[in-house]
Amino acid sequence: MISESEILSTINMTRTEHLDVRTVTLGISLFDCASTDLDTFSYRLRSKISRYAKRLVETCNMVGDRYGIPVVNKRISVSPIGTVCSSFTRDQMAAVCRELDAAAKEVGVDFVGGFGALVEKGITPGERNLIDALPEALATSDRVCSSINVGSTKAGINMDAVALMGQRVIDVAQATADRDGLGAAKLVVFCNIPQDVPFMAGAYLGVGEPDVVIDVGVSGPGVVKKALDRLMQDKAGGRRVTVDDVAETIKYTAFKVTRVGEIIGRDVAAALNIPFGVADLSLAPTPAVGDSVGEIFQALGLSSIGAPGTTAILAMLNDAVKKGGVFASSHVGGLSGAFIPVSEDASIEAAARSGALSFEKLEAMTSVCSVGLDMIAIPGDTTAATVAGIIADEAAIGMINNKATAVRVIPVPGKTVGDKAVFGGLLGEAAVIRVPGGESSKFMALGGRIPAPIHSLKN
Repeated sequence: MISESEILSTINMTRTEHLDVRTVTLGISLFDCASTDLDTFSYRLRSKISRYAKRLVETCNMVGDRYGIPVVNKRISVSPIGTVCSSFTRDQMAAVCRELDAAAKEVGVDFVGGFGALVEKGITPGERNLIDALPEALATSDRVCSSINVGSTKAGINMDAVALMGQRVIDVAQATADRDGLGAAKLVVFCNIPQDVPFMAGAYLGVGEPDVVIDVGVSGPGVVKKALDRLMQDKAGGRRVTVDDVAETIKYTAFKVTRVGEIIGRDVAAALNIPFGVADLSLAPTPAVGDSVGEIFQALGLSSIGAPGTTAILAMLNDAVKKGGVFASSHVGGLSGAFIPVSEDASIEAAARSGALSFEKLEAMTSVCSVGLDMIAIPGDTTAATVAGIIADEAAIGMINNKATAVRVIPVPGKTVGDKAVFGGLLGEAAVIRVPGGESSKFMALGGRIPAPIHSLKN
């Protein structure tokens, strides 16, 4: 148990840092709502979400006000709809998406995740119908997010699913062309997706999870940046500061940030009489100035993120965040690392816009961080084969390194390199950047499955 004195001590340490808890996500299993009849399923879905989530927003606000640490986002994740609704047609899948959207609006949450499928070894008819419904579903809903898992270290990579998702990303962007392809910003393609992700767009409730559970996503890149600024001031004052000191500072700061998230998450769970699940340790930025992962690289002496030394700093940052966070939390889960979403981080977006940060460098960085190629605006005329190739490359990094990787790229209809795409809110805005050249359509047409690596044979 966390003592009252520890709660007060930790909160007081962090209150002056303008810290927040990035997201509290209520996971709700929908397996007991399953039905072959759409109306019956819809009624059960709305009833269960209302029963458990109707007090989520007010409870998060109440707990945040009590400690002076706001909970920025309140969200819901549900069981993978491709599995729960395996008997539904394409049109019925789109209708389910709209039901989820209505339920999310009714209880006042920001997003609901779980309109997705797990297809790393093959695609069932129901999962194919969900994937085919994505353009209509994401174009006619506002708060629903989708994640499709196409590979894992144990299963390999389903290249048929990769090729299909390359096309669907294009289709979803075209279906929301009037909003700069916004639908694609709510769609992410994974390898090794965890079952307890609280962050969107990847959030869903895995089949091994409880019936209902509270997961918390902590963040705090701005807090880490301020701690490093203080360290660099000491250096300017004559103290010798090394990379060891930097890593220790990040680790200690991550401990404080995660402890606050754990305290608030457990309080929300207790108030709702729902089990507490995990703390996701990820450093997740926002477009707001001062809440940037990219600024951390500048604080450590790089001209901008993307300069030589970027991957090394990111590896250290990712490791130190995990080390500090693990000690602070009873149960760690989700993605737990440093995010590099281009449009959602003002410093990263500026580096990409100036050319200091290329698509290829972003891919290299994903080998050492969480989670992948994220919120990158690409030319609207990018081919489906190119998008599929990007997904395959990123999935390969995840499969070989036994880590979660993902792709969330937005082919912006009618726009090309240098044009601006505006997604709004936490999704931010970004200049369209160049994608790697070359042709990969013949490889993508091969299909089949890339075998799992030899180190997957652990048992």
